[in-house]
Amino acid sequence: MLKTSLRFSHELLETVVTPGDTVVDATMGNGNDTLFLAQLVGETGHVYGFDVQETALLNTTKRLEEHQCLKQAHLLLQGHETLGDVLAPEEAVKAAIFNLGYLPKSDKSIVTHEETTIKALNELLIRLEEKGRIILVVYDGHDEGKVEKSAVLDFVQTLPQEKFSVLNYQFINQRNNPPSLIAIERKTKR
Repeated sequence: MLKTSLRFSHELLETVVTPGDTVVDATMGNGNDTLFLAQLVGETGHVYGFDVQETALLNTTKRLEEHQCLKQAHLLLQGHETLGDVLAPEEAVKAAIFNLGYLPKSDKSIVTHEETTIKALNELLIRLEEKGRIILVVYDGHDEGKVEKSAVLDFVQTLPQEKFSVLNYQFINQRNNPPSLIAIERKTKR
């Protein structure tokens, strides 16, 4: 059976992330992806988590504490566009994940935007290790989401194929706008 974007995103991450790696959850939300990444990198790895909503920070902190994974996490109450201020340019990142849209069961007026997402992508691309991956799960069932998805697709299509492979995965015959997935994989050394 074909996998949902969420399940596929985790498979794409678990095949490249190993204990000791540095990874990024660009949109912590309720902490599900942050926890998944923290478990993959183990106690010797490091997860940077970003979100602009205090609720997301609190939910993620609680989830990591419940699973004894807070030690390897650095959670920030700030947007992913500040990634370049937090990670040194020479710091290698093995993987990153974004969930674009809004925090489920929260204020739907607080959404991700193409300008900040593309800025974060640029910062991640210069840090991404060879065979490292950036995953974007795109929820575009709202007007801002459609604009962001279009801009992000335009951006990733310009990445040089000699350095990156880009995948666009989505169901095209389903109701209620299921999320799509964009995956970027670095082919060459940074």
